[in-house]
Amino acid sequence: MEQSFYDQVFELVRLIPKGRVTSYGAIAKSLGAGGSARMVGYAMSNAGLADPPVPAHRVVNSSGLLTGKFHFKTPDLMQELLEKEGIVVKDDKIQHFKKYFWDPLQEL
Repeated sequence: MEQSFYDQVFELVRLIPKGRVTSYGAIAKSLGAGGSARMVGYAMSNAGLADPPVPAHRVVNSSGLLTGKFHFKTPDLMQELLEKEGIVVKDDKIQHFKKYFWDPLQEL
């Protein structure tokens, strides 16, 4: 059975190492769907229902903003989860974003 786009996104997001983040666009590109960053965002908004769990807190926009934070149980949860992994977030933006950025095209 062919995997749905959401399933492919979830599978890829599960590979993001702890303490690292990636962007919606980087996920889309690595799945061969370069212009589909928004679709990755839609997938992430449904990630809470996925089993096994998907670490959706590790997916941010291309400048490191926590644009998906309102899809978590509380608006602060995304930041709390990232900080637990050692990532500094200030004003909803990951500090030293390039240092933590995980590019699936280069790292898989």
